[in-house]
Amino acid sequence: MLAYRQHPAQRPLDDPPPIWHEGATCLRDVGAASGVSAAADAVPIVVAPSLINRWQVLDLAPGKSFVRALAAEGFRPLIVDWGTPGPAERDLDAAGCVERLARALDYVVATRGRPIPVLGYCMGGTLTVALAAIRPQSVSALAALAAPWDFHADRTGQGLLVSVGPALAEMARAAGELPIDLIQTLFYSLDPWLVVNKFLRFAAMDMTSDAARDFVLLEDWLNDGAPLPGQVAHDCLIGWYGDNLTGKGLWMVGGQPVRPRAIATPALVVIPGSDRIVPPLSAAGLVGQDGLPNARRLDLPLGHIGMMVGSSAAKRCWRPVVDWLRDRHLGHMAATSVQDASSRAQ
Repeated sequence: MLAYRQHPAQRPLDDPPPIWHEGATCLRDVGAASGVSAAADAVPIVVAPSLINRWQVLDLAPGKSFVRALAAEGFRPLIVDWGTPGPAERDLDAAGCVERLARALDYVVATRGRPIPVLGYCMGGTLTVALAAIRPQSVSALAALAAPWDFHADRTGQGLLVSVGPALAEMARAAGELPIDLIQTLFYSLDPWLVVNKFLRFAAMDMTSDAARDFVLLEDWLNDGAPLPGQVAHDCLIGWYGDNLTGKGLWMVGGQPVRPRAIATPALVVIPGSDRIVPPLSAAGLVGQDGLPNARRLDLPLGHIGMMVGSSAAKRCWRPVVDWLRDRHLGHMAATSVQDASSRAQ
């Protein structure tokens, strides 16, 4: 632990500039940071991470930035920075998060003039499924990466949540937020020895190595989470984990139940098979009989965080996701170019 605390490594990337704000939330233009925001054919894509751990895991360092890999492929990633809850988030619930995403999407679509793809990671994936449900005319493609949906499909490791979840939910509603220390305790309860073992491995590393640097950057990210707004925490602990409203098709957003089988948007559902945070069976609730009808399923031999920043993330996860998005939009981009050329000729 002392070696970790004394290590000089810091995230070397500047935060991309914000282009839209609401409360503590903003959209950050990764394309601007990568020099592609001005490209006429750069396709905007809204990328939504979880509200718990911050967005930087998708933009951790050179060579370990999923969103900059998207930018290198001709997309203009606009990543959602949920920020730290303030007065504007005091009464925000999970449905309100989706509606806030919808207003961000409306801004981008109004600027772009046509539907755009959206991508969500972890809890962000759950929210973007609902986003596609309430804004079907604005979402051209949906990618859900390690997104929990059927919370009762696999209850492995949920014993603590079942026992203390109601008390934590009521505490969060009363206090206005669920502190990050309590959230981290819930994560650590999934495998208490995981923390011990990873620091033992770190202690044996060469502290000047890339591996040690990457460990420190990732651990800094893990320890810099934000508290959950109280109503969001209540929805997650009671509505999702407790009552499985999402898996039952009873979660209400914008006055309508979110039911994946009613979402016709082309979709990609990515399921990491070694995920201890989102059980694969939970994420698989988005495919199958009651799942997204136009979805492709991609199973990966990776973990929840490894799929984004692990040594094989770029090859096994980023590449197929980017290829799927390009396949969905290259034809559209070409058709649009022909149409624009025809309009100019007239």
